[in-house]
Amino acid sequence: MVVPPLLRAVIMGPPGSGKGTVSARIIKHFGVKHLSSGDLLRDNMQKKTEVGILAKSYIDQGQLIPDDIMTQLMLNELKGLDRYSWLLDGFPRTVAQAEALDKECHVDTVIDLDVPFETIKCRLTARWIHPASGRVYNLEFSPPKVQGIDDVTGEPLVQRDDDKPETVSKRLQAYDAQTKPVLEYYRKKGLLKSFSGTETNKIWPHIYAFLQTKLPDVSQKDAAIPR
Repeated sequence: MVVPPLLRAVIMGPPGSGKGTVSARIIKHFGVKHLSSGDLLRDNMQKKTEVGILAKSYIDQGQLIPDDIMTQLMLNELKGLDRYSWLLDGFPRTVAQAEALDKECHVDTVIDLDVPFETIKCRLTARWIHPASGRVYNLEFSPPKVQGIDDVTGEPLVQRDDDKPETVSKRLQAYDAQTKPVLEYYRKKGLLKSFSGTETNKIWPHIYAFLQTKLPDVSQKDAAIPR
Protein backbone atom coordinates (compact mmCIF):
# COMPACT_ATOMS: atom_id res chain seq x y z
CA MET A 1 0.00 0.00 0.00
CA VAL A 2 1.41 3.38 -1.02
CA VAL A 3 1.38 5.85 1.85
CA PRO A 4 0.35 9.28 0.51
CA PRO A 5 2.84 12.08 1.13
CA LEU A 6 2.15 14.46 4.00
CA LEU A 7 2.17 18.20 3.51
CA ARG A 8 2.63 20.78 6.25
CA ALA A 9 1.54 24.11 4.80
CA VAL A 10 0.82 27.63 6.03
CA ILE A 11 -1.43 30.08 4.18
CA MET A 12 -0.82 33.81 4.60
CA GLY A 13 -2.45 36.92 3.24
CA PRO A 14 -3.99 40.17 4.46
CA PRO A 15 -7.61 40.31 5.66
CA GLY A 16 -9.87 40.23 2.59
CA SER A 17 -7.25 38.55 0.36
CA GLY A 18 -9.43 35.46 -0.19
CA LYS A 19 -7.73 33.14 2.32
CA GLY A 20 -11.05 31.59 3.39
CA THR A 21 -12.06 30.79 -0.19
CA VAL A 22 -8.63 29.41 -1.13
CA SER A 23 -8.39 27.35 2.07
CA ALA A 24 -11.82 25.79 1.40
CA ARG A 25 -10.69 24.80 -2.11
CA ILE A 26 -7.40 23.32 -0.84
CA ILE A 27 -9.33 21.23 1.73
CA LYS A 28 -11.79 20.04 -0.94
CA HIS A 29 -9.17 19.07 -3.51
CA PHE A 30 -6.32 17.83 -1.34
CA GLY A 31 -8.05 16.53 1.79
CA VAL A 32 -5.83 18.41 4.24
CA LYS A 33 -6.85 19.30 7.79
CA HIS A 34 -7.48 23.04 8.12
CA LEU A 35 -6.47 24.71 11.36
CA SER A 36 -7.58 28.33 11.70
CA SER A 37 -6.27 30.23 14.71
CA GLY A 38 -9.40 32.43 14.69
CA ASP A 39 -11.79 29.45 14.72
CA LEU A 40 -9.74 27.77 17.44
CA LEU A 41 -9.73 30.90 19.59
CA ARG A 42 -13.49 31.38 19.23
CA ASP A 43 -14.05 27.70 20.09
CA ASN A 44 -11.88 27.93 23.22
CA MET A 45 -13.52 31.18 24.33
CA GLN A 46 -16.97 29.67 23.86
CA LYS A 47 -16.01 26.55 25.85
CA LYS A 48 -14.33 28.77 28.48
CA THR A 49 -11.13 26.72 28.50
CA GLU A 50 -8.15 28.05 30.44
CA VAL A 51 -6.52 29.35 27.23
CA GLY A 52 -9.87 30.70 26.03
CA ILE A 53 -10.47 32.74 29.20
CA LEU A 54 -6.91 34.09 29.07
CA ALA A 55 -7.19 35.00 25.37
CA LYS A 56 -10.54 36.74 25.94
CA SER A 57 -9.03 38.95 28.66
CA TYR A 58 -6.53 40.32 26.11
CA ILE A 59 -9.11 40.74 23.35
CA ASP A 60 -11.48 42.58 25.72
CA GLN A 61 -8.71 45.08 26.45
CA GLY A 62 -8.08 45.52 22.72
CA GLN A 63 -4.65 43.92 23.02
CA LEU A 64 -2.94 41.33 20.82
CA ILE A 65 -2.83 37.85 22.28
CA PRO A 66 0.77 37.14 23.39
CA ASP A 67 2.89 34.79 21.27
CA ASP A 68 3.21 32.11 23.96
CA ILE A 69 -0.58 31.77 24.38
CA MET A 70 -1.19 31.50 20.61
CA THR A 71 1.70 29.07 20.23
CA GLN A 72 0.48 26.86 23.07
CA LEU A 73 -3.03 26.83 21.60
CA MET A 74 -1.91 25.87 18.07
CA LEU A 75 0.79 23.37 19.00
CA ASN A 76 -1.58 21.52 21.34
CA GLU A 77 -3.98 21.13 18.43
CA LEU A 78 -1.24 20.00 16.03
CA LYS A 79 -0.21 17.15 18.34
CA GLY A 80 -3.33 15.27 17.28
CA LEU A 81 -2.63 15.80 13.55
CA ASP A 82 0.80 14.17 13.19
CA ARG A 83 -0.55 11.58 10.73
CA TYR A 84 -2.31 14.12 8.52
CA SER A 85 -1.46 16.80 6.00
CA TRP A 86 -2.46 20.17 7.38
CA LEU A 87 -2.93 23.82 6.46
CA LEU A 88 -2.41 26.51 9.10
CA ASP A 89 -4.39 29.72 8.71
CA GLY A 90 -3.76 32.80 10.90
CA PHE A 91 -0.67 31.27 12.52
CA PRO A 92 2.22 32.01 12.74
CA ARG A 93 1.61 35.77 12.83
CA THR A 94 4.98 36.78 14.28
CA VAL A 95 8.57 35.57 13.85
CA ALA A 96 8.55 34.30 17.46
CA GLN A 97 5.50 32.13 16.63
CA ALA A 98 7.20 30.87 13.44
CA GLU A 99 10.34 29.92 15.38
CA ALA A 100 8.29 28.10 18.03
CA LEU A 101 6.44 26.20 15.29
CA ASP A 102 9.75 25.22 13.67
CA LYS A 103 10.97 23.64 16.90
CA GLU A 104 7.96 21.30 16.92
CA CYS A 105 7.10 20.73 13.24
CA HIS A 106 8.73 20.90 9.86
CA VAL A 107 6.82 23.30 7.58
CA ASP A 108 7.07 22.33 3.88
CA THR A 109 5.60 25.35 2.16
CA VAL A 110 4.09 28.77 2.85
CA ILE A 111 1.42 30.00 0.42
CA ASP A 112 1.31 33.79 0.33
CA LEU A 113 -1.70 35.52 -1.26
CA ASP A 114 -0.16 38.70 -2.60
CA VAL A 115 -3.22 40.83 -3.32
CA PRO A 116 -2.75 44.63 -3.68
CA PHE A 117 -4.04 46.61 -0.70
CA GLU A 118 -6.06 48.86 -3.02
CA THR A 119 -7.95 45.81 -4.33
CA ILE A 120 -8.65 44.64 -0.77
CA LYS A 121 -9.87 48.09 0.28
CA CYS A 122 -12.34 48.14 -2.62
CA ARG A 123 -13.40 44.56 -1.87
CA LEU A 124 -14.00 45.04 1.86
CA THR A 125 -15.50 48.52 1.81
CA ALA A 126 -17.99 47.36 -0.86
CA ARG A 127 -19.48 44.85 1.62
CA TRP A 128 -22.82 45.73 3.25
CA ILE A 129 -25.03 43.49 5.40
CA HIS A 130 -28.63 43.10 6.51
CA PRO A 131 -28.10 42.69 10.28
CA ALA A 132 -31.26 40.70 11.08
CA SER A 133 -30.69 37.94 8.49
CA GLY A 134 -26.92 38.13 7.99
CA ARG A 135 -27.43 38.57 4.23
CA VAL A 136 -24.27 39.99 2.67
CA TYR A 137 -24.18 42.24 -0.39
CA ASN A 138 -21.17 43.42 -2.32
CA LEU A 139 -21.57 46.62 -4.30
CA GLU A 140 -19.25 45.24 -7.00
CA PHE A 141 -20.27 41.57 -7.34
CA SER A 142 -23.76 41.23 -5.85
CA PRO A 143 -25.34 44.62 -5.18
CA PRO A 144 -28.84 45.01 -3.72
CA LYS A 145 -31.61 45.86 -6.21
CA VAL A 146 -32.02 49.25 -4.51
CA GLN A 147 -28.89 50.87 -3.11
CA GLY A 148 -28.66 50.59 0.69
CA ILE A 149 -31.83 48.46 0.97
CA ASP A 150 -32.24 44.71 1.66
CA ASP A 151 -33.85 42.87 -1.30
CA VAL A 152 -36.11 40.73 0.87
CA THR A 153 -37.33 42.96 3.72
CA GLY A 154 -36.76 46.48 2.35
CA GLU A 155 -34.87 47.31 5.57
CA PRO A 156 -31.69 49.42 5.50
CA LEU A 157 -28.30 47.77 5.06
CA VAL A 158 -25.37 48.59 7.32
CA GLN A 159 -21.63 48.43 7.01
CA ARG A 160 -19.77 46.46 9.68
CA ASP A 161 -17.21 48.50 11.61
CA ASP A 162 -14.55 46.10 10.30
CA ASP A 163 -15.46 47.03 6.72
CA LYS A 164 -15.39 50.82 7.09
CA PRO A 165 -12.59 52.39 5.02
CA GLU A 166 -10.62 53.79 7.99
CA THR A 167 -10.79 50.45 9.85
CA VAL A 168 -9.77 48.50 6.75
CA SER A 169 -6.73 50.77 6.32
CA LYS A 170 -5.72 50.21 9.96
CA ARG A 171 -6.14 46.43 9.67
CA LEU A 172 -4.00 46.34 6.53
CA GLN A 173 -1.28 48.48 8.12
CA ALA A 174 -1.24 46.21 11.20
CA TYR A 175 -0.99 43.11 8.99
CA ASP A 176 1.84 44.68 7.04
CA ALA A 177 3.84 45.64 10.13
CA GLN A 178 3.31 42.33 11.90
CA THR A 179 3.50 39.86 9.06
CA LYS A 180 6.12 41.21 6.65
CA PRO A 181 8.92 39.87 8.93
CA VAL A 182 7.25 36.42 8.93
CA LEU A 183 7.11 36.37 5.12
CA GLU A 184 10.78 37.39 5.08
CA TYR A 185 11.61 34.64 7.59
CA TYR A 186 10.07 31.97 5.31
CA ARG A 187 11.51 33.57 2.16
CA LYS A 188 15.02 33.18 3.60
CA LYS A 189 14.27 29.51 4.30
CA GLY A 190 13.20 29.05 0.68
CA LEU A 191 9.66 28.01 1.72
CA LEU A 192 7.67 31.05 0.55
CA LYS A 193 5.55 30.72 -2.57
CA SER A 194 3.77 33.97 -3.46
CA PHE A 195 0.74 34.09 -5.73
CA SER A 196 -0.08 37.58 -7.00
CA GLY A 197 -3.31 38.85 -8.48
CA THR A 198 -6.50 40.77 -7.87
CA GLU A 199 -9.05 37.94 -8.31
CA THR A 200 -9.20 34.73 -6.31
CA ASN A 201 -10.52 32.76 -9.30
CA LYS A 202 -7.47 33.76 -11.33
CA ILE A 203 -4.97 33.09 -8.52
CA TRP A 204 -6.48 29.70 -7.63
CA PRO A 205 -5.42 27.70 -10.77
CA HIS A 206 -1.76 28.59 -10.03
CA ILE A 207 -2.07 27.49 -6.38
CA TYR A 208 -3.81 24.30 -7.50
CA ALA A 209 -1.08 23.48 -10.05
CA PHE A 210 1.60 24.11 -7.41
CA LEU A 211 -0.08 21.86 -4.82
CA GLN A 212 -0.61 19.10 -7.38
CA THR A 213 3.18 18.70 -7.45
CA LYS A 214 3.01 17.87 -3.73
CA LEU A 215 -0.28 16.00 -3.15
CA PRO A 216 -2.82 13.99 -5.17
CA ASP A 217 -6.22 15.57 -5.86
CA VAL A 218 -8.62 13.51 -3.72
CA SER A 219 -11.75 15.18 -5.10
CA GLN A 220 -11.10 13.69 -8.55
CA LYS A 221 -10.44 10.28 -7.07
CA ASP A 222 -13.85 10.40 -5.36
CA ALA A 223 -15.49 11.50 -8.62
CA ALA A 224 -13.95 8.54 -10.46
CA ILE A 225 -15.60 6.01 -8.13
CA PRO A 226 -18.87 4.86 -9.74
CA ARG A 227 -21.82 5.64 -7.48
